[in-house]
Amino acid sequence: MFFVMRKRHIALFLSAASCLVILAAIWWESGLPEAAETMGNGPSAAPARVIVIDAGHGGADGGAVADDGTTEAEINLAVAKKLEAVFDLLGCETVMVRQEDVSVHSDGVEGLRNQKVSDIHNRVELVNSTENSILVSIHQNSLPQVKSVHGAQVFYNAEDGAAELAAIVQQALNRSINPGNEKQEKPIGSSVYLMAHIDTPGILIECGFLSNAQETQQLKEDAYQTRLALTIAAGYLQYETTDSEASGIDYEE
Repeated sequence: MFFVMRKRHIALFLSAASCLVILAAIWWESGLPEAAETMGNGPSAAPARVIVIDAGHGGADGGAVADDGTTEAEINLAVAKKLEAVFDLLGCETVMVRQEDVSVHSDGVEGLRNQKVSDIHNRVELVNSTENSILVSIHQNSLPQVKSVHGAQVFYNAEDGAAELAAIVQQALNRSINPGNEKQEKPIGSSVYLMAHIDTPGILIECGFLSNAQETQQLKEDAYQTRLALTIAAGYLQYETTDSEASGIDYEE
């Protein structure tokens, strides 16, 4: 028992240390080593956001499927759980849309199509009923026609602050996940029901392409999932501790 507990403590320490290293690297490269000093300090500090973490798809709706049978839903959940753990370690309040490989449709709804409709409506309701929330939705991409395409990309809704958050998280992902394959954050279309119907800032992160065999293998690795979670969290914390002028990023289209 002592050995098991000791291993858990070591793992927790290593996770915390890794998170601090990534946070420090991102803040240093952005010229913001002082940002952590302002976080949550002072009587005028805004209330901390509640981060709603949405693992896309689930249950009978597996989302995109890789050639080896890996489903988007399982990768989404694995990354989302790690992201929740990182935010918890950092003292951020979170709400998970799902904790298991299930659809979040209402009881008694039958048929896959009806369940998917109920599922997305319930996700919207959860976000909108969470006071002072901000949405981070985890997904995986797929482009079978061009299997060489890979990398993580961030999309954002039309609510105030979403574009700024997306830009900073994308910058963090470009450094940590996409070096040499940098991508640009983009506004998301109104066809994505969840992002169009929430009344709070939201970003949707396509963590990689399941149509790319090499990236699929990475996305299945525990260490890579942890790196994704740490990078997303680092970008989020940078967003919360600075404004667009201090960041040096031009958010204009």
